[in-house]
Amino acid sequence: MAASLWRAVMGTGAASAEADSAGGGVEFWRFPERTGWLNKQGEYIKTWRRRWFVLKQGRLFWFKDSIVTSASVPRGVIPVASCLTVKGAEDVLNRPFAFELSTPRETMYFIADTEKEKEDWINSIGRSIVQHSRSVTDAEVVDYDSRPGDK
Repeated sequence: MAASLWRAVMGTGAASAEADSAGGGVEFWRFPERTGWLNKQGEYIKTWRRRWFVLKQGRLFWFKDSIVTSASVPRGVIPVASCLTVKGAEDVLNRPFAFELSTPRETMYFIADTEKEKEDWINSIGRSIVQHSRSVTDAEVVDYDSRPGDK
């Protein structure tokens, strides 16, 4: 799933520094909106792995290492515009500082190191969801007061 998300975000070509330098991708190594360590539950084998996360331009990337350069290849990416919710999940996982990120297809779980980091990630991802989700345009707003035939 992560590979398919990566292809969807970056285009059909390989995830490479060349694609990024050609303007087809996000320069995740430059001026990220948020970075930090989180524990992420594996997609298939449900073990917890510590990963370095980078939030930039509506995408949440993760890496094995905190040194991220133009040559770095993300282990995965989530386009936040496809996310429905981001919220605390301590009660679901029975672990402190846990939160979840839900898409129409799946729910991913993360664990921060502190309550403040958890809240900061939830707020940053939530802001990014709002900024990058498709908003309603004026043409799509239905005026229920104006009905055909009313004058």
